Parts: sequence; structure tokens; C-alpha cells
Amino acid sequence: MSASYLWTLAFAVALLAGLGVKFWLATRQIRHVARHRAEVPADFSGTVSLAAHQKAADYTLAKARVGLLEMAFGAAVLLGWTLLGGLHALNQALLGVLGPGMGQQLALLASFALIGGLLDLPFSLYGTFVVEERFGFNKMTWTLWLADLAKGLVLAVLIGGPIAWLVLWLMGAAGPMWWVWAWAVWMGVNLLAMVVYPLFIAPWFNKFKPLEDEALKARVTALMQRCGFRAKGLFVMDGSRRSAHANAYFTGFGAAKRVVFFDTLLSRLSAGEVDAVLAHELGHFRHKHLVKMIALLFAFSAIGFWLLGLLSRQPWFYTGLGVAPNLEGPNDALALVLFLLVVPLFTFFVSPLLALLSRRNEFQADAFAVSQTGSHDLRNALLKLYEDNASTLTPDPLYVRFYYSHPPASERLARMAAAGGAP
Repeated sequence: MSASYLWTLAFAVALLAGLGVKFWLATRQIRHVARHRAEVPADFSGTVSLAAHQKAADYTLAKARVGLLEMAFGAAVLLGWTLLGGLHALNQALLGVLGPGMGQQLALLASFALIGGLLDLPFSLYGTFVVEERFGFNKMTWTLWLADLAKGLVLAVLIGGPIAWLVLWLMGAAGPMWWVWAWAVWMGVNLLAMVVYPLFIAPWFNKFKPLEDEALKARVTALMQRCGFRAKGLFVMDGSRRSAHANAYFTGFGAAKRVVFFDTLLSRLSAGEVDAVLAHELGHFRHKHLVKMIALLFAFSAIGFWLLGLLSRQPWFYTGLGVAPNLEGPNDALALVLFLLVVPLFTFFVSPLLALLSRRNEFQADAFAVSQTGSHDLRNALLKLYEDNASTLTPDPLYVRFYYSHPPASERLARMAAAGGAP
């Protein structure tokens, strides 16, 4: 039995197994949420209205049903690119026009990204202008959507293009250990982005104004000083231009660190509740969650680049996925595209471990927030955010274990109560 056949078989098994598990989990979530739609859970009966609970259930169900279609479509597209010959045909067409070389490889990456974006576009538009609109969350206009699209394309060309060229050049010129250099470049770009993004890229999409509420600014500053945290500034972002969802976050790295509040969050929460949300985010820094996640990213990306370096030299890696490698030129772009297509099939099965780690981090951040601001404001803030974002209070437990990066509200509030933090 040839290596190419075994690789095709492994790919098919991973695709079918992953798709089967995803559909099973999604249908469990749909049934569980629908079954509990009629009644607010007892723990929330005094704080969440039946109308808000049912809106969250309906919003969850709408997104889950669209997700089922998106999963099936994604699997079909993956088969189209690989075993049905789509990527092979695209590569051969570009070779016929451009010939082998760097130009053809960059054109292959660009064409693949463009076609993939166009295929995903209907789901993106439906999610924004139908699902989000139906539940009152979408504030995006067509003009703003087109402007965001144009800006994204400009950034892809100006930033993604040079990075792609450098990685492809290293793959062809740096010898068998090219993946070490490519990994170093990739991590350097990620670290640089943590400084560049908040200062230059994010303001291109949103307006950031310094926090003007002096009383709130004084509270927030005092909290950060107590926690030993310094930031470049406190900013309010016009999140309401695009969505009614509320949030707050830290961004940046080193001297570029800043605190960003969505204007929708400040309009909904009291000063004490804003303190509690900020204290939760400070908890992530106190426990060094960001540093740990960067280290994890370093490790996983190193393994990924090593694996790409190994697979890119194997003819069966291409032929087993329906692609004939170039005989008179480099196959680096082909290897990169195929790797990006198939790796998610296998990493999907370790995603519950990453979700578990993320939920553990959230519990730690909650505990830190309670220690700094008490539980009353954090509890109220969480309930308001769950309600404003229409997050269901009754997700399927197994679905939570597999996908949720944040614990559901019932678990977060129960953990606070168990630690003596009940109001």
C-alpha cells in the first residue's frame, strides 16, 4: 500500500471524523438550548427576564443552524480544493500563464486567499446583515462594510504580501533548516504586531478617544495602581458603529499597552461594574496568561513549521491530496496551501484541551477580580454582558467542554459562590 494512498485515507478519515463530531456537538447544542428555552434557569430567575432568556436562546439557535450549513459547505470546499483537483487546476493554470518561479508562487497564494474569501463571503454577509440584524446587534452600514473590506485588502497586500514573499524565499534559499528561520520571522511578526496594531492599524478601523469621565478615570487609575499595572492610556472605542455587543480589553505590548472600553460597555455598566470588568482583565496580566499563551504559540508554531518542512519534501504529501507537484520549479506555495488546508482537520481534536486551559484562565481572572473589587459588581456586570450579548444561559455541557473559551455564566457565578464571593 503506497504512502500516497495511506495519506489520502488518513485525510479522508480525519475529514469525516471531524465533520461527524462537529455535527453531533452542534445538534446537541441546538436540542439542549431549545429544550430549556421556555423557562429561565432557577439561579437566574430573579435577575434575567424570560424575554431576555428566550432572545439568547433564539440567537444561539440561529447561529448554530447557520453553522451547520457552513460546516457542510466548508467540507465540500476542502474536498474541492484537494481530492477533486481544484488546487491542482489553479496551480497548473498559473504555471501556464506565469511559468515557475516566485511570481507564480505568490500568485497562487493570492488567488487561493481571494477565492477562499469570496466563498466565505455569503456566510459573512448573512451573519452580519441577517442574523445580527434580526436580533438588533448589527449597526454596520453597507458603506462601512465596504470600507472595512477595502482596508482589509490593502493591509493584506502591504503586510501579508511581504511576509509571504519572505517565507517563500526562506523555503527555497535557506536549506533543510529553513523552517527555523521562517518560524523566527513569524514569531517576530507576531510580537511586532502587538506593538504596531494598537498604534497604527486599529485606529484605521475605529475611533479611539481618551476616556473623558474624570470620576471613572480616577477609579480605573487607582485600581491599576493597586494591581501594579501601567498602561499608555485609557481609551473609548466607537464599537457601536458596527455592533451593539459590549466589551473591554487590553491591547498592545510593553510601552504600547492600553486599556480600551467599548462605548456600548460604558453606556450599560455602572462605575463599579466597569471596575470589576477591568479587574478581571488585570487578573489575566497578574497570572501572566498573555505570556503563557505567547509561549504556547511559540511552541505550537515551531512544531507546525517543523512539520511543514518535513512534509514539503515528500511527494506523497502532494499526490495524496490530489495535487501534482511541479517538476521544473519550486513547490513551496503548494506545500504551504495544502498544509493550511489539512492541519485544522487534525488539530481540531486537541481543541478541547486549549478550551479547557482558556476556561481555567477565566476562572483565575474572575477570582482576582473578586479579590480586588468584590463579587457583587462582577456578578452584575457578567449578567448584563451575558444579556446584552445574548449569550445563552443553558448551553449543552459537552458543547461547552469542547468549544467554550469562557465558562458559561452558571459556572462562573457558582465558582464565585463556592469561594465565598456570593453577594
